[in-house]
Amino acid sequence: MNAFLDVEQSLTGRRWTGPSAEADRLAEAMARDTRLPLPLARVLVARGVAPEEATGFLEPTLRELLPDPHRLKDMEKAAARFVKAVKSNERIAVFADYDVDGGSSAALLLSWLRAMGRQATLYIPDRIDEGYGPNVPAMQALARDHNLIVCVDCGTLSFEPVAAAKPADVVILDHHLGAETLPEALAVVNPNRQDETGDLGFLCAASVVFLMLVEANRQMRADGVRGPDLMALLDLVALATVADVAPLVGVNRALVRQGLKIMARRERPGLVALSDVSRLDAAPSAYHLGFVLGPRVNAGGRIGAADLGARLLATADRAEAEAIAARLDQLNSERREIENRVRDAALAQAEARGFEAPLVWAAGNGWHPGVVGIVAARMKEATNRPAVVIGVENGIGKGSARSVAGVDLGAAVHRVAAEGLLLKGGGHKMAAGLTVEADKIEPAMARLAELLAKQGAGIDGPRDLRLDGLLMPGAVRPELIEDLERAGPFGQGAPAPRFAFAAMEITGARRIGKSHLRFNLGDGMGARIEAVAFGAFDGPLGPALTEGGATRFHLAGKLEINTWGGRRKAQLRLDDAARA
Repeated sequence: MNAFLDVEQSLTGRRWTGPSAEADRLAEAMARDTRLPLPLARVLVARGVAPEEATGFLEPTLRELLPDPHRLKDMEKAAARFVKAVKSNERIAVFADYDVDGGSSAALLLSWLRAMGRQATLYIPDRIDEGYGPNVPAMQALARDHNLIVCVDCGTLSFEPVAAAKPADVVILDHHLGAETLPEALAVVNPNRQDETGDLGFLCAASVVFLMLVEANRQMRADGVRGPDLMALLDLVALATVADVAPLVGVNRALVRQGLKIMARRERPGLVALSDVSRLDAAPSAYHLGFVLGPRVNAGGRIGAADLGARLLATADRAEAEAIAARLDQLNSERREIENRVRDAALAQAEARGFEAPLVWAAGNGWHPGVVGIVAARMKEATNRPAVVIGVENGIGKGSARSVAGVDLGAAVHRVAAEGLLLKGGGHKMAAGLTVEADKIEPAMARLAELLAKQGAGIDGPRDLRLDGLLMPGAVRPELIEDLERAGPFGQGAPAPRFAFAAMEITGARRIGKSHLRFNLGDGMGARIEAVAFGAFDGPLGPALTEGGATRFHLAGKLEINTWGGRRKAQLRLDDAARA
C-alpha cells in the first residue's frame, strides 16, 4: 500500500499509513446507510463494525454485554464461600497485587463488605522484599487469624503459598495465565485458566471480582437479602481495566463507559482527592485513567508503601483520602525521576542491539524494580515491539514485559519459565513479569524473542503511523469530536482516531513551558483550528514548525475539545508532521 499523503518518512521518521480503498468504500456506504458522519464511519470500519452493528457498538450496555458469572469455572463455589463468610461474620483477609488492578480489586471487596457492615484485613506484599503474589510466610500468618483468604489479581501460580494457608480456605480471583494444574484452593476463578475457553480472557482481575460480586448478590437475593449497589463500584472496574491495559473490546467498553459516568459523580473520596491533587478539572476520560490517575495509584506499589493505592481507593474517609492522595502524588514525582534515568539507559542499550528485532530488551545493575514495567511500556511504544526491562541485584534479575496487539506475551514468558531459563515468570497477553539469574538473561531473552517471532512480533514497521483518514479544518467542530467519542472509550485494542490535515499553513506558533508548542493550522481559505504538540521541542517537531517561511506541512494527530473559560473549542493534539 502506498504511504498516506506519500509520507514515507515524517519529521519523526515514521511512514504514514491510512485506510485502504476498500475501507473507504465501506465507510462511505456505512455513512450513507446509517446517516453517521463519514469520519465516524471510517473509525467504525477500522474497528471491524458492520453497518447493522453500528448502533449497538456506539451504545454499549451492561445489560446486553455483561457475561453470566457462571460462565467462569468455580464462580458459584467462590461466591457461595464468600457469602457464607459474610453471613457468619467470619474473619476475611484480602491478599492483593500492588498495582492498580490489584488495588482496585481489593477496594471492590472492601467497599462491598463495608456496605454490608463487615470488614476485612488488607494485605499487599512489598514489591522488593516479598515480590509478586502470595508467599508462604504471609499466607501462614493470615491463616492463623482468618477463616477465608481471597487472593485478587494473583495466586493462580502460587502452589506452595496456597498450600501453606491451611486451615483457612483460599479463593483466587485472577486473570493471569494459569498452568496445567491449579493450586489447592477452594476455588480458582480465572478466565485464563488452561481449562477455560478463553472467551473472557480479556477481562482484568477487577472485572472478575465484579462478576463474583454479581453472583454473590444473586445468591443473597435468592435468600431474600438485598446486596450492595454494584453499579456504584464501576468506577473502580473502569480504572483497573484501563490502567492494566486490558483491551477495550466487548464488555470492557461498557464497563469503562459506565464507570466513567460513575466517576464523574465524584462520590468516591479516594478518586476525588486523587483527581484534585492531579489538577484534573474536566470530566474523566479513559486517557485520565491511564495516564493521570493510574500512575499515581501505582506509585505506592512502585517506590513507596505497597498498600497506599488500595487504601486510597477503598477509604470512605475524606481526610484520609486527601492525605494518601498527596503522598501518592509526591511518590509519583519521585518515580518519574527514577524512571527517566532508567529509561535513557534502557533505550540506549536496546537501540545498540537494534529496534528491528522481534523483542527489544535491556538489563542493568541497580535499576529500580518499581519502574522497569513503565520503562518497558515506553520502549514498546517507541518501537512497536514487545519489550522487556530487567533490574539486576545480587545476581538476580527482576523484569517486567509489555506486549503489542496480537502477540501473547504472557504465554511466551510462561513457556520460557517452564523450560528452565527463568526462575519464574507469568502474566497475561499484554504484560508479564519474570525473575531470572543474571547469567541466563541473554539466552532467556533470545528464546523469548524466538517464541515471539513465531507469533508475528517484528513484522510491522516499528515507526508506522496509522491514520483514519483526511480532514479539513472547516469540518472540525466540537460536535464532530463528540460524535467520534461515541466510538470510545479509546485505549488498548481501540486506539483513539487519528486524522491527517494536508498542506496546512502554520501560524501563531509559540513555545509553552519548557518543551510544548501551541499553534494554529489553516487551509489558506480562512478555516483554522488550534493545535498543541506536547514535548515538541524534545524532538524535531518544535524546531521545524517554528522555523518560519512559507513551508506548508501535512499534520497528523488526535482531535479533542479544549474547554477554557466556559468556551469549548476543537483542538488537534499533534502526533507527527511532514513537509508538504
